[in-house]
Amino acid sequence: MDTIRVLIADDQTLMRDGLKTILELEEDIEVVALAKDGVEALELCSKTEPHVVLMDIRMPNMDGVQCTKLIKESFPNILILILTTFDDEEFIVSSLNHGATGYILKDIDGDGLIKAVKDVCRGDFILPSKIAIKLAGKIAKEYSYDSEKRIKDNESKLLNLLGLTEKEIEIAKMLAQGFTNKQIASSLYISGGTVKNYVSNLYSKIGISDRTSAAIYIKDLLNQ
Repeated sequence: MDTIRVLIADDQTLMRDGLKTILELEEDIEVVALAKDGVEALELCSKTEPHVVLMDIRMPNMDGVQCTKLIKESFPNILILILTTFDDEEFIVSSLNHGATGYILKDIDGDGLIKAVKDVCRGDFILPSKIAIKLAGKIAKEYSYDSEKRIKDNESKLLNLLGLTEKEIEIAKMLAQGFTNKQIASSLYISGGTVKNYVSNLYSKIGISDRTSAAIYIKDLLNQ
């Protein structure tokens, strides 16, 4: 494309005007419209046909997440760069799911802004490293929570389907982790004979008498 057509959507007049001033320093960038909210941005996309929308996340009437969704549904070729702050990670994930092409922090300098607009038009996905690190931490935390919840749910299945007691589940988990009877006894402060009885009951309830096979079976149940 010879000239990149840009629409700026932000509820702050100073932000809109400032971004416009910076971008129009470039001969090959034209700011074709300014919008104060998502509703206006959606209307102006139809009228001005921008290549790129600089989209603030937090706006009245219609926020940037919903506007991104509606623009991509009606104008799938329009590229959307989300204007965000460091604390907006929950909105960033939602915008990504709705087709945003990248994110830039509102404190970006002029050269960085111009580069981001041009890079996104070349097919690049824009994501500042600070946001990428924060999102990675958020995803890891959610994955960890989901994994723990899944294991807890599967422990309930062991209770209900196999008829294991709470103590038997505790021992089953340790057996699945490769603990010996002696190590189990030491960890739970019970005698080796008691552990042996628990393990025998486990074998009977799951229908497996080989320790290694039982450990694999239990581990699979807890992680499926």
